[in-house]
Amino acid sequence: MTIEVEALTKTYKGKHAVRDVSFTVQPGKVTGFLGPNGAGKSTTMRSIVGLDHPTSGRARIDGTEYRAFAAPLREVGALLDAKAAHKSRTALNYLTSIAATHRIPRSRVDEVLEATGLSAVARKKVGGFSLGMGQRLGIAAALLGDPGTLILDEPVNGLDPEGVTWVRELLARLAAEGRTVFLSSHLLSELALIADHVIIIGRGEIIADSPLSALTEQKGLRVRVRTSDALTLTRRMTSTGVRIVSSEPELLEVEGLTTEQIARAAHETGVLITELTPLRQTLEEAYNHLTRDSVEYASS
Repeated sequence: MTIEVEALTKTYKGKHAVRDVSFTVQPGKVTGFLGPNGAGKSTTMRSIVGLDHPTSGRARIDGTEYRAFAAPLREVGALLDAKAAHKSRTALNYLTSIAATHRIPRSRVDEVLEATGLSAVARKKVGGFSLGMGQRLGIAAALLGDPGTLILDEPVNGLDPEGVTWVRELLARLAAEGRTVFLSSHLLSELALIADHVIIIGRGEIIADSPLSALTEQKGLRVRVRTSDALTLTRRMTSTGVRIVSSEPELLEVEGLTTEQIARAAHETGVLITELTPLRQTLEEAYNHLTRDSVEYASS
């Protein structure tokens, strides 16, 4: 199921939360939605599932607006607020009541409780849940209808390392099944491990829409070199346009030379190289570069 956002604009009191936002989220992939605080991520995601009504433009899922689905939970699973469950209800009661609205059998409730690791606390009141347990409950609710599309806002927020790994593996499996997975996250290093495609929004406008591999391509050639004679190799490679940084005694980062040029320099000087690795920029580096003019509250 494809998510299509077309010229979406939302204005609050004369101020644009999002302006002319357009993108497509394809099935069979994990698509990350990134942006600084206040950039318009939540407004966009809420508009997709009909919680916000856009000033203009529209959002559709497989050609249909969310509100037009007869059984929306069977089409789209969403986690936009991990605190949505009433504190006085148990996890079991909360999920059972949601299931009843779509005639989803009780057996499915048990399945998602087991899948999210909440079976042992199913009869515990949500008000006593930790942040991580609340996140697991929100994910369980999103999975309840076995939907073809998942829209998740910060799904790993508050999870411990085991939980983060579990979410990563879960989303990868769902995408491999051909489902559409669309999520926001501020944990860029984690998102880099799972995302196939990345959309970046800043000040309410899309500033990048690209496969992750293309986004992290290094514009300036950079190579990591490990050698026991870094000083000799550095002297041999030093020339105009070449930048060499040493973070450890035997480790160099060379910018401006290809791996072949570095290997030739080492051969000519008789220096043994034990590592020669072309480097890509990280997702964090690419993100910071693209959003440096879109951060509303920048730290000094």
